[in-house]
Amino acid sequence: MRLDKYLKVSHIIKRRTVAKEAAQKDKIRINGKDAKPSSSVNEGDIIEISYSSKVLKVKVLSINEFTAKKDASEMYEVIEN
Repeated sequence: MRLDKYLKVSHIIKRRTVAKEAAQKDKIRINGKDAKPSSSVNEGDIIEISYSSKVLKVKVLSINEFTAKKDASEMYEVIEN
């Protein structure tokens, strides 16, 4: 699944366009490498998202095309906040 779509479906980032812009500005890394919006996300990957003053690090547990908001947190595990 594409990175921007995964971030939206998992509700880590609310809108896909925001996820796309963050990736284009090199604020998102997958397994330690800069990620593009079209980068592939697989189970077990570590995604790091840099906000202005903090870094959110999550591990991908599952990939679902669609998910309810209440079940979205089951798609990832927060490693560092």
